[in-house]
Amino acid sequence: MFPRPDISLVPRPDSLTLHPGHFTLDAHTALRAGPGTEDAAALLREVLAPATGLPLPPRSDGRIVLLLDPALGGLGAEGYGLDISPEAVVLRAARPAGLLLGVQTLRQLLPPETLADAPQRRTGWTLPCLRITDRPRFVWRGALLDVARHFQPVSYVRRFVDLLALHKLNVLHLHLTDDQGWRMPVAAHPRLTETGGRRRESDGDGIPHEGAYSRAELVGLVAYAARRGVSVVPEIEMPGHTRAALAAYPHLGNRPGTRLETWTRWGVCENILGVHDEVFDFCRTVLDEVSEVFPSPYVHIGGDECPRTEWEASGAARARAAAEGLAGPAELHGWFMRTVAAHLTSLGRRPLGWTETGTELPSDFTVLTWRDAEHGRRAALRGHDVVMAPFRSTYLDYPQSADPGEPRGQDGGVLDLRGVYDNDPAPAHWEPEAARRVLGTQAQLWTEYARTPEQLDYLAFPRLCALAETAWSAHRDWPGFLHRLGHHRTRLAALGVRGRTPHPAGPIPYPTGPTPHTVPVP
Repeated sequence: MFPRPDISLVPRPDSLTLHPGHFTLDAHTALRAGPGTEDAAALLREVLAPATGLPLPPRSDGRIVLLLDPALGGLGAEGYGLDISPEAVVLRAARPAGLLLGVQTLRQLLPPETLADAPQRRTGWTLPCLRITDRPRFVWRGALLDVARHFQPVSYVRRFVDLLALHKLNVLHLHLTDDQGWRMPVAAHPRLTETGGRRRESDGDGIPHEGAYSRAELVGLVAYAARRGVSVVPEIEMPGHTRAALAAYPHLGNRPGTRLETWTRWGVCENILGVHDEVFDFCRTVLDEVSEVFPSPYVHIGGDECPRTEWEASGAARARAAAEGLAGPAELHGWFMRTVAAHLTSLGRRPLGWTETGTELPSDFTVLTWRDAEHGRRAALRGHDVVMAPFRSTYLDYPQSADPGEPRGQDGGVLDLRGVYDNDPAPAHWEPEAARRVLGTQAQLWTEYARTPEQLDYLAFPRLCALAETAWSAHRDWPGFLHRLGHHRTRLAALGVRGRTPHPAGPIPYPTGPTPHTVPVP
């Protein structure tokens, strides 16, 4: 389907017909933007300007044409049609979101140099003549970025958004809090970032780590992502994975007289939030501010890996369970999640949570299933909407090979490129009622063993390309994907992405960046 490198698109479009000839963009090329297409026009100018310097001025006779066309409604909110002839480029969609995605297709069809962030020496830029009709398989196509374990500056997060958008991924799941760090400011609780945003070391390395965003940075990030068709979904962990919050405010825990520090280890911490009224006042205040900063319909509140040890030992927790008519402290988890979810619902948001079994979260949750794909099926049959995130095929912190030179990753196996590609969020053998509940899938970039942007690039690419293919395209063609990926690597290189590349001498170790805290290669 893609005999020429310049049309090796990732992810693969639904339908592509190649025609002879090409269209050339130069300093005289103008843009005609129909009503409602202003955002796509602005994005096209913004992404092409750094490398090409093309102004693409608005003109009624412009040869690049952007149109909203209700006749394309059958392609859904994100579908688009693209026609390129020697005379004109016409990008159409029923909704503005489809136009934004079509802009990303244009970016890939242009020479890779147009993706650079510095001026390139060239006077004309060509597009192949073709017709594309395209739409996604799933509405949720995302990636989680863990900035709690190792903080990343907002400049990197914006760059990551750009990379998601180029690959037609439309959700950035921003993991903002955990045992090892709290990265979002909350005006009423300043110690969350002052104390919870710092730790003295990371898993025994002796290197202090700290970082937090300002509210203005997060608001700016949300707006930046929205201009690219990417929704930022925040995650604020509770009732477990909260050691950083407890270091800042010990009275929120089950042993309020005990002073804790932000956790310096990886794994699952036994310290969790208490269940007294002050805890829920805290949660409501935090989620109110989260909802002000992040307009996403979804807010993720964690919910998994929550040891009940402290609740079992706490007289106050046992008394709360009895007062709520629960059989015991073990049932406090579901009650806690229902209580917090009710507040999110009152704010007009949909609660998201991690499921460990497919059965433990309240019915109003949209669930992310990570332990086993079968848990996603189980949750869907219970009536949950589901985002598939099984660790065996979407956790990009696992090593990419078993070779001795591979950088350290999570224990428990290898996730190579084919393993990500073979992820099917809604397998054909599932019941139709279960498959209909699958919103889509996302990759997870946990950062226990990745501190720098260079290391994150290495983990993400090209595996994130395979995830994008799975989430967008209904076509399954592994040899074809590898063929297209060969050229797509030139695009990644033009963007400065130093991902993992095939090498005859063996695996490529993490690149070393300018930061001094690079993880050493074992």
